[in-house]
Amino acid sequence: MKNPYIYELTMKVRDYECDLQGIVNNANYQHYLEHTRHEFLHAVGASFARLHDEGTDPVVARLTMAFKTPLKSGDEFVSKLYLRKEGIKYVFYQDIFRLPDLKPVIKSTVETVCLVHGRLSDSPFFDELFADYLNPPQT
Repeated sequence: MKNPYIYELTMKVRDYECDLQGIVNNANYQHYLEHTRHEFLHAVGASFARLHDEGTDPVVARLTMAFKTPLKSGDEFVSKLYLRKEGIKYVFYQDIFRLPDLKPVIKSTVETVCLVHGRLSDSPFFDELFADYLNPPQT
């Protein structure tokens, strides 16, 4: 299968993200995933502040995470994503891999929807913005 990832972001674990066990606290993985989505949106030309001011708010509807390998303070990792459209949902498939060995850390699926002027709605803006990234062909 062709690599489906359309965006990746390299990060490093900070000491304060770890718990008493010396591993990244589970809640921090959601921050890593969200930061990756926000950076992806920025890279393709979207601004959350501008979208909100114009009445469009993308929000997380459902999130699933499968923990594979814990990260520790100082570990570098790469967060990767690809995107599908399912009805009115934009589904981000996001995976985190430890560097340099690329050992899987997290496998996740993040379902997002758009509120347009406070109402659940399809988003022509995101359809156009994501046109080159949605549902890439499988090989």
